[in-house]
Amino acid sequence: MRSLKFVSLILLCAILIQILAACGSITPQPPSPTPITVPEGWTLEWHDEFDGETIDAQNWTYDLGGGGWGNGEAEVYTNRPENARLENGLLVIEARKEPNASGGFEFTSARLKTQGLQTFQYGRIEARIKVPAGAGLWPAFWMLGSNIPQVSWPDCGEIDIMEYVGKEPDVILGTLHGPGYSGALGFTQWNRQTYNIADDFHVYAIEWDANQISWFYDGEKYHTVTREDVGERAWPFDQPFFIILNLAVGGTLGGLVNPNTVFPTQYLVDYVRVFQAAQ
Repeated sequence: MRSLKFVSLILLCAILIQILAACGSITPQPPSPTPITVPEGWTLEWHDEFDGETIDAQNWTYDLGGGGWGNGEAEVYTNRPENARLENGLLVIEARKEPNASGGFEFTSARLKTQGLQTFQYGRIEARIKVPAGAGLWPAFWMLGSNIPQVSWPDCGEIDIMEYVGKEPDVILGTLHGPGYSGALGFTQWNRQTYNIADDFHVYAIEWDANQISWFYDGEKYHTVTREDVGERAWPFDQPFFIILNLAVGGTLGGLVNPNTVFPTQYLVDYVRVFQAAQ
């Protein structure tokens, strides 16, 4: 009888673990250890492997609060460990459904940035990421010009290395925004796959020099914008930029949150690395 009870307890625990994992409460291990591989022709300038106990305050700070962030987003960004933390060698950005969390917003999440801490001009900027599944989710890996406090957006320039919207589960987007080509007028390329992108980790990158920016998905180039493409409009991509990682809920691109979208849900980042062209 004791043996049967013990076996039943083990089965119950296994079922509970599966349920928690499905609900996003257990952070999976990355598929395999990810050694630092420096691409030929590049040198490693900066990186964060997220293998410590806490998020490195020398690399990352936070945008905080709600208000929609100019996109009609439905979340409040916090710096709580419930919304941003390190687990199993990953940065975990977790969106949670918490009605009336602050200012009447229904969701909480996090938006991390290197502003004022780490800035970069040109190079290969790369991250290995697993995006969350679900309509209404809008994770992004992107950059803004460090002069944004002086000139505002879009004059500072914006490089969207990766945007994913859960309502289009087989598509990622790469976009360039600047003065005269921002918002819906940005230089955008949709990169459609034959599978659900949220099912696994993928590597997202740009290669950026003085005259052009190219976008890569798992090593394959799918988009390029050159200085010539913007014509007589300004090219603000010849200055330092900082990196942003965030998980938005809803908004103009994210769309309505599907009632079947599961919360809490996690945006997982294995690493962020910046390489410079070898001299």
